[in-house]
Amino acid sequence: MQTMLAARLHAIGEPMELEQVPVPEPRSTDVVVAVKACNIVPNLKNVLATYAEWFPYLPLPKLPAVFGLDAAGVVTEVGEQVTGVSVGDRVYVNPGLSCGGCRACRRGEDQNCDDYTFMGYFAFGPGGQRLFDAYPYGGLAEYLTAPQQNLVKLPDTVSFEAGARFGYLGTSYSALRKAGAGPGRTVLIDGISGTLGLGACLNALALGATRILGTGRNAALLDDVKAIAPDRIAVLPAGTADVRDWAREHNDGDGVDIVIDALGPGAPAESFLDAVSALSRGGVAVDIGGMMERPQLDLFAMMCAQQSVLGSLWFSTGEAQEMAELAGTGALDLSVFEHHVFPLEQINDALDEGLPARHGGFTNFIAAPQS
Repeated sequence: MQTMLAARLHAIGEPMELEQVPVPEPRSTDVVVAVKACNIVPNLKNVLATYAEWFPYLPLPKLPAVFGLDAAGVVTEVGEQVTGVSVGDRVYVNPGLSCGGCRACRRGEDQNCDDYTFMGYFAFGPGGQRLFDAYPYGGLAEYLTAPQQNLVKLPDTVSFEAGARFGYLGTSYSALRKAGAGPGRTVLIDGISGTLGLGACLNALALGATRILGTGRNAALLDDVKAIAPDRIAVLPAGTADVRDWAREHNDGDGVDIVIDALGPGAPAESFLDAVSALSRGGVAVDIGGMMERPQLDLFAMMCAQQSVLGSLWFSTGEAQEMAELAGTGALDLSVFEHHVFPLEQINDALDEGLPARHGGFTNFIAAPQS
């Protein structure tokens, strides 16, 4: 039996253990991917340690488990019924797994499956363990298996390190698509200098949004974001002006068409409400950051203004492929990312305060199981 190196977590709060485990074999419609890059969630250790308290309704896999959410690499083996994928293909693996048989799955709405599960991370329903068992390895291993329909082919111009950022990027891409982003639209991104927010900014530029407005706490980081496209981006340090008035000043007196809220669970509800106040009639606000406070929305006023609030979870493989094609043409510019790469053997050092200081969303932490 062939074996490979993997980092497995045996107990919450403990270091991951580097172990030799069997190299996975593909089922008939699966592929095997040699993992070249896997995104490191900077706060993964703390998230897992507090998971049961924060999200008791989102099951983790049975331990020991191989985590690692966003993996990119090279296809090394294909199942006998795989079509359109060949050994040697460069791919990103969309970790979103669904049951395949429920009403949502039959409609092609994988993310609405009650058992939707992130390979190498957590599930959204009690049926997730069956999917963890079917695809037991995340990206913190030398190889993993994945369904052929979860593969995104990477253009040669997109590095594995950039491909491993697709989870954060795709989350905002799907949100912007739902909200109708494109030419003639103005997008306000709450938390534009963070990991999700910067991805939203880059995708809004790629989709042709006329103006991108952004808020954040760090003025220096905001300046770096503005420098990406100073003729199309305007930024506001949090608390320095009324968001509604400022947005109209930078949008010819009009409200914004789209709000993308990229702030995380600990963010105050007031920040979201301030951003929503900047919406135009018919505007759409989309939450992708997972804020846990419960904002008091004026639904009557929103009804009268025909405004919408959406939650957007992850993205489809098709949306990720669209995004990859935009990156391949250069419309989606991924050159702004600063990659910090660690061999798999150093994963515990990286997670235990070993990551360098972050440059906001520009920083991209990567584990490299295979060089």
